[in-house]
Order: sequence, then structure tokens, then C-alpha cells
Amino acid sequence: MVDLNDPPESEMADLEVDLNPPCVLVFNASDPSGAGGLGGDALAIASVGAHMLGVVTGAYARDTAEVFDHFAFDEEAVAEQTRAILEDVEVQLIKVGFVGSPETLSTIAETATDYPDVPVVAYMPNLSWWDENQIESYLDAFRELVLPQTTVLVGNHSTLWRWLLPDWAGEKPPTARDIARAAGEQGTPYTLVTGIMLPDQFIDNVLASPQSVLASEKYERLEAVFAGAGDTLSAALAALLASGTDLPAAASEALSYMDRCLDAGFRPGMGHVLPDRLFWAQPEDEDDDDEADAPPDFALPPHDTRH
Repeated sequence: MVDLNDPPESEMADLEVDLNPPCVLVFNASDPSGAGGLGGDALAIASVGAHMLGVVTGAYARDTAEVFDHFAFDEEAVAEQTRAILEDVEVQLIKVGFVGSPETLSTIAETATDYPDVPVVAYMPNLSWWDENQIESYLDAFRELVLPQTTVLVGNHSTLWRWLLPDWAGEKPPTARDIARAAGEQGTPYTLVTGIMLPDQFIDNVLASPQSVLASEKYERLEAVFAGAGDTLSAALAALLASGTDLPAAASEALSYMDRCLDAGFRPGMGHVLPDRLFWAQPEDEDDDDEADAPPDFALPPHDTRH
């Protein structure tokens, strides 16, 4: 007779796995400003309901206005971190941010090759702050090593245009499909292109394959200058895909999440506005007046993510 109150250990193990949040292996740098990097990834991924396994690839020297430098970890240090966690935890998705060196990109590409059934979301940020020679070697390595392993490439329209279509001679800027076609030639089946300028203060964001447009979300352009929007979007997309959401729906939900993070953004320093990835934890405005005269709850002090 089966005891439903005390199921076998194997069934309990399966149940425990099912109840666990999906795990996303993230390669990114440490960012002391919180604009992006592993800290931003952790908040966005947790907000969407997944768990981040963070591999530190280096560290930025930056504030909220600009990046001054980046210090890359040795690729063996990255490999050891990766090996240790993958021997223990099953991952549902790999997310690649800025990792600082062609050697580390090679290590990540080898990892992705060893796990061919695990999707890869790769984000290409604006690297204009970096040395020109370092940019060129990094982009070449990313194109040759990482794009063939990438499931979804994420990046701003102008950044991807300059990288993937440097000799574009069309009268009009390349479309998202043009950029997706260029990425597809390197083996990437899907590209999420953000920041496409439209008339009347709107910005378009398009998920495309080389063959078609799969999803498109248009948002009103915000006046503030933000840091960390791309990291936020790519992390949310990675978490949603790891959770089993289909790609078009995941892209739309991730874009909506990013838009709300930016709308609730805060300015902790003298530089740019940062996304509030925990906007959903803020008290509702209509509740503020009702609770203005209420005594403080000393058992649970209020927590405010706006600095």
C-alpha cells in the first residue's frame, strides 16, 4: 500500500526539483555602481522568479556616469568557478554579459559546447568607453566563438549595427531583420534589437530571426539618461526563458519589465538614472495617504529601494 503522507525518497526528490526556481548561469563583471553587472542581474533574475548562479569574470572601475576601466579575471579563475557550480547544480539557461577578454569568451564558448541543450542569451553592451584595440579583439572573439553558441543575442540597435554591419551602405538604417540576418550568418537564430528610434518620441524594440519579425514592443521615450537598461532586459529575458516561457512572450514580458524598471528609476549619485529592478516591492501610491497617520510597524521596518 502506498503511503501518500510519506512518499518515497525518489518522489520527494522529484517534487523538490519541481518546486525549485530555475537556475541561470550568468557570466558578468562586478559593477560597484549597481547599474549593471552581476548585482543588477541578480535583482532582475530574482524578480522574475529564477535563481542566479553568478560567475565573476572581472570588475569595473566606474560610477553612475561612466566606466573608467575594467579588470578582467584570468580565464582559469572563470573556468574553475564554472566547473565547480556545474558539477553541483543543473542549469536551465546561460546568460553572457561583458566578460572582459577574448580568453574568457573562449572559456564560455567551451562551456556552452559542453551543454548543447542549454539555451544561451548573450548581451552586447556599448563598449565605446574601452580601448579601441581591445574592442576590436573582443568583438572578433565574440563573433567567432560566442555567436555560434548563442540562442538569443540582445543589444541596442546602434551597437549591433556598428558591430555586425560595419559596411552598411543603405540609404536607411538597417532593420532589426537586417541585423538578425547578420547574426544568423554566425549561427545565432534570434536577435532582440532595442532602441530603434521612431517618430513622435517613441522607441521600438524588435525580436527577429533572419526570416521574420517575431515580436515588437513600442514604448514612449523617457527623458532621463539611463545606465543598465540592457543588462536589465537581458537578465529578465534569460530568467523568463529559463522558466519555460516561449520566446516571443518572454521578449514582450522582459521588455515590459525593463520599461517599468526605467519608469521607476532612481539617481543615487551625480550621474545617470538606474533601473529600479525592485519597483514591484514599492508601496502603492494610493496607500500612502491612508497610512500617513498610522503608527510605524516596528516588527517589520519599511524597506525602500530608492536611494
